[in-house]
Amino acid sequence: MTKARKPRIRDADATQKRILAAAKKEFAKSGFGGARVDVIAERAKANKRMIYHYFDSKEKLFQKVVEDAYVDIRTAEQRLELASVSPPEALERLVRFTWEYYLRNPEFITLVNSENLHKAKHLKKSEVIHQVSRRFLDMVGSLLERGARSGDFREGVDPVQLNITIAAIGYYYLTNRFTGSIIFERDLMAPAALEERIQFNVETIRRLVCLK
Repeated sequence: MTKARKPRIRDADATQKRILAAAKKEFAKSGFGGARVDVIAERAKANKRMIYHYFDSKEKLFQKVVEDAYVDIRTAEQRLELASVSPPEALERLVRFTWEYYLRNPEFITLVNSENLHKAKHLKKSEVIHQVSRRFLDMVGSLLERGARSGDFREGVDPVQLNITIAAIGYYYLTNRFTGSIIFERDLMAPAALEERIQFNVETIRRLVCLK
């Protein structure tokens, strides 16, 4: 009996993964409101009935996609091994990672934008988000405490405020890259411009947190 079920379980897992991958692309492209379930089904080589069978509704599918997006970045942050290097180096590693993650995963930004348009009503229902976010804040909090003890960082830096600032200085640049390129009369996505920006981001955060 167990052996007979294994292929079906693998098929079900593969189908759900295809649906989630297709949904991620469609939601990132069109937002929650504009995304169409039939497009997701076509891309996933599934059918609408299967989507509703596994995820119940378009809303729950979107919630799962957004959850997975946050879990992915939070999991990648845990692999940075910040405790293995000096506090200033760990801080720079975190700033660079955030910037590079946004560049490699532009759909993350569009998914977050879409969820904010809906006032985070899907994330409000998620326990997963709270769990991964707490682990991340604990990691950053530990880094700040270690840096304060070593004399590298100012005392009392709030890990929430620091995370918001690190995210914002990269997030804003990329979400406004098209208008910014016109307004400031430079190609904000040129390799030299991107390198200049990450150097500026690192220096900005260091000045906010470091004592020297």
